[in-house]
Amino acid sequence: MRQNEYSNERIAEIVATQRRFFRTGTTLPVKWRIQQLKKLKKAVLAHKDEFIAALTADLGRTELEAYLCDIGPIVVEINEMIHGLRRWARPERHFSGLMCFPSIITKVYKMPYGVSLVISPFNFPILLTIGVVAAAICGGNTVVIKSSSKSAASTAALKRFFAEVFPPEYITLIDGGHDVADMCLAQRFDKIFYTGSPSVGKHVLAEAAKNLTPVALELGGETGNWCVVRADADLKDTARKIAFFKLTNAGQICININQIAVAHEVAEQFISELKNAFVEQIGEHAETNPEYPKLITDAAYDKCVNWANKYRERILFGGVGDKATRKYAPTIIYPVDINEDIVQHELFCPLLPIVPFKDAEIDSLMNVIAEREHPLAMYLFTKNIRWANQTMKTQQFGGGCINEVCIHMMVKGVPFNGTGHSGMGAYHGEWGFREFTHPQTVLRGFTHFNLTLREHPYTGKIGKKKMSLLKLFER
Repeated sequence: MRQNEYSNERIAEIVATQRRFFRTGTTLPVKWRIQQLKKLKKAVLAHKDEFIAALTADLGRTELEAYLCDIGPIVVEINEMIHGLRRWARPERHFSGLMCFPSIITKVYKMPYGVSLVISPFNFPILLTIGVVAAAICGGNTVVIKSSSKSAASTAALKRFFAEVFPPEYITLIDGGHDVADMCLAQRFDKIFYTGSPSVGKHVLAEAAKNLTPVALELGGETGNWCVVRADADLKDTARKIAFFKLTNAGQICININQIAVAHEVAEQFISELKNAFVEQIGEHAETNPEYPKLITDAAYDKCVNWANKYRERILFGGVGDKATRKYAPTIIYPVDINEDIVQHELFCPLLPIVPFKDAEIDSLMNVIAEREHPLAMYLFTKNIRWANQTMKTQQFGGGCINEVCIHMMVKGVPFNGTGHSGMGAYHGEWGFREFTHPQTVLRGFTHFNLTLREHPYTGKIGKKKMSLLKLFER
């Protein structure tokens, strides 16, 4: 179907068809869900070359980067679900307690929400579509996908993929622009999972509120993710890791470093190490290197250029690009005050503003960061692990690393997402299963030995006896 053929009526029909299919109970058995996950994994591996080609077309990814960032993590994620689903889905058994006598057992069932809507982004169009769909499958839901129109090649590949692997009453992909997304949001879904910007996240939440639909949001963070480099950090190791991360997908990553706060005492040495790390990894002219990814659209490229031009006199490295290929070199901007505009917005590009601070005033710096919107990620580089651990326990953010970047999201069994302007809810592995299921508590009663404790009368001698029993049960 061409995108201009979508209408409110057509999308309503898609949702209604999926709701009828869900009500048949087909998706409920755990064994059936595992079969679908295995089918999904097999299909991903069979279509990997097509996905890699699409990622190259959309974002200029090399085969290795495409596999490292999109294909491989999907396979790992699905494997975890296949191996863990039976345990996660098992009903919990609880003792009902004396207050509920003669009931002995209460169970908590993990019930799928039903028909879910997954709105996926352009920056990791394969991973952040199939990965979320896998969580919805794991939970026993049907899925309508609205993928990004910006990553057109990936969306086309995904549409062919899902149409081949699953029937539309179970999983179907809808393409198109913001108008089509709004048509989807106008429908009554049972669960919505959106990945993207905080501004659109607010819109998704507002539309979902009209139907009281539960929502999970994975957002980049309004004021961006901080990386703090203290004076005692291993500067060469720090620079190497930051350079790798900022080069990945040309900075178009929700958990990427938006700005670096560097102790003034080591700022010049750190910047020197960072320049060297960029050159060693991508060469002196990243914008001409075929391994270097590109920005997703002309508008994204122009936005990056406009920011760079605004701070042109403070660019120490990079600051050049090729509009024809939409490649803009990794760019170091220094010095930048912590209150300047560029460090109060998510940049989502290869620009890297650096904010100097006095190492002795680290607490003041962290207080300023804490007062801003919660970031999706935080990275600390220091040899003072005690300080780092205490900071990680007291700051509010989605997730992060000490003396490392990004790989916290690759750890099995742990949740991923943010809080506030960086998101709500969590997924990956069992957390994805939880995000797409609702815990339902069911108590089994009996027809014999029921106490009259809860029944009237509540006054007089009988009331006093009942009160005594209530206080006894509370112990």
